Amino acid sequence: MNYLVAGGLGLALAACSGFRVFVPLLAANLAYLTGFMAPSQGFEWLGTWPAFGVLATATLAEMLAYYVPVVDNLLDTITTPASFIAGTLLMTSALPHLDPVVRWGLGILVGGGTAGLVQSGTALLRAGSTATTGGLANPVLATVENLLAIVGSVLGLLLPLVMAGLAVLLVLYLGRRVGRVVLRRRTTADPIDS
Repeated sequence: MNYLVAGGLGLALAACSGFRVFVPLLAANLAYLTGFMAPSQGFEWLGTWPAFGVLATATLAEMLAYYVPVVDNLLDTITTPASFIAGTLLMTSALPHLDPVVRWGLGILVGGGTAGLVQSGTALLRAGSTATTGGLANPVLATVENLLAIVGSVLGLLLPLVMAGLAVLLVLYLGRRVGRVVLRRRTTADPIDS
């Protein structure tokens, strides 16, 4: 597999793990089980039937749990570090024949960073929804996130470079939004003396 395509695949799946941790892991598992892709060395476990059982159960539980009030906000606390780990694993498992230091470095920085940023953005969006609608809009957000995770994972497998490009645009957008929030808070916290 071409390094660019492999990197695009890893980045696309990592970004999707920011929406739902287990959906892209399950998508990678199914791709490995069906022979659509081959896992890189050390990640053969991701293409096993026991992994399928665990990931399918975890995916279903995670997707349904986001429809339960209060649990959805609690899950955001738990899934933020979990999405970082999933994004790291997905990026690292997609990169073949690289030095392990380079593979894991890219996995942590690119995959984990992307997943963590996307998850942080969805967590902030859910917190805002909870504050403004009393949580009434949260099931709508959960449905959108579920669809983005599923469709993004499938398209990431089929069109990795296109999805990687969209993931980069999403990361740039989220980074810009977070930067504005931080700047606004600094400005209101430290008023400039005239």
